[in-house]
Amino acid sequence: MTARNEEDSALDFTLEDLDPSGAIGEAYENVYRDSRAVFFRRALVGGTTLLGALSVVPSGSAQSANDVDILNYALTLEYLQASFYTEAERVRALRGKALEAAELVGAVERAHVKALRAALGRAAVPRPTFNFAGVTEDQRSFLKTAVAFEDLAVGAYKAQAPRLQAKPVLAVAVSIHSVEARHAAWMRRLFGIVPAANAFDDAVSRPEVTRIVASTGFITSIGKTERKGTPKFTG
Repeated sequence: MTARNEEDSALDFTLEDLDPSGAIGEAYENVYRDSRAVFFRRALVGGTTLLGALSVVPSGSAQSANDVDILNYALTLEYLQASFYTEAERVRALRGKALEAAELVGAVERAHVKALRAALGRAAVPRPTFNFAGVTEDQRSFLKTAVAFEDLAVGAYKAQAPRLQAKPVLAVAVSIHSVEARHAAWMRRLFGIVPAANAFDDAVSRPEVTRIVASTGFITSIGKTERKGTPKFTG
C-alpha cells in the first residue's frame, strides 16, 4: 500500500468508528423519522419550558422600562412571523417540505408570542394587522420571505440581547435567538441557498429592522385590541 493509500485509508472512517455507542445514529433517526405528532408534542414541551422560564420574570411595570421596550419590540417581530406562517397554513398553497416547515415553524413562533405576552402582561403591545400581499400563496415567494424574516429575527435578537438588564429575560432571549437561527438555516436550505455561508453574523440594529419591516408594507395597522381568529387571509 502506498503512503497516499494509507493516508486515504486512515481517513475512511465508518459511522461505527465515530459512533460506537450509537448516540449519533439515534439522534439522526430522531430528527428525520419523528412523526409530526411527536414534533408538536415536543414543541409544546418547549413552549411550556419557555413559559416557565418567563414566569420568574416580573411582568408589566415591575420590569425595567428598557426591558419592557425590548420585549415588546421582540413581540412585534414574533407577531409578524407567527401571522405569516399561520396564514401560509390556512391558505394551503404550499406543498411538501415547505408545507411541513410552515406548520412546524409556525407552531414555534406562536409559542414565542404566547411566552412574550405572558412575560409582559398588560404591558404587551397588541397584535398589528397584516397584509402579506400574496406571498403566502406561492411557494417560491413564501420561502424567499421566510428566509428574510428568519435572518432578520436572528440579527435583531443578536443586537438587543446585550441591552437587556434582567438576567432571566436575557436567558430567554438567547434561547429564542438560537431557535430563530435554526429556523433561518432550515428556510435557507429549502430555498436553495447556503444555510451558513459566513463564519460570523452581524447584528441588525433596531432602526434598520424597523426600516426593513416598514419597507415591506406587511404591517398595515397597529391594533388597539386583540381580535380572535387573526390573522385573516391577505394578498
